[in-house]
Amino acid sequence: MKFSDAVIATVSLVLVGLILDAFLLVAFVPLNSNSMSEMLAFIIAFLVASLVVGYVFALKIHEESRIKAIGVIVVLSTFTFMLFYGVWIANPFASPWFRDSLNDMFNTSGWTNYDWDAYSALTVSVIAIIASVIIFIGLYAGSMLRRPVKSQK
Repeated sequence: MKFSDAVIATVSLVLVGLILDAFLLVAFVPLNSNSMSEMLAFIIAFLVASLVVGYVFALKIHEESRIKAIGVIVVLSTFTFMLFYGVWIANPFASPWFRDSLNDMFNTSGWTNYDWDAYSALTVSVIAIIASVIIFIGLYAGSMLRRPVKSQK
């Protein structure tokens, strides 16, 4: 698998995952409007997206070591998620939502800027770990669904 194939697979995975996540958020958040429903939508969306991308790019993944090819896609997509969520947390329109959700969970009245920065870094790290595990599982399972055809001579 060439690096350009890994980049295309990563872009496909992120775009399909974000579109599915948006549709699942519409379905899940009215049922239970808390952060667990958002995380559930995120997990389901990116598991399905990684299964689809693993199936579509299975022949490219099987060209070389499967773990190496999947690892490149996982690292690229995890970096993309870290960048995406870092920018989202820094967004001034998302900051009040972020602050209100934390106030609901904890007493944040005495938090300093360092505390907010540490919690933001922790949030980005947890999202990156969850995303990398889910994407690895989905890509591996998706690539196993479509085996390469052996030529008969």
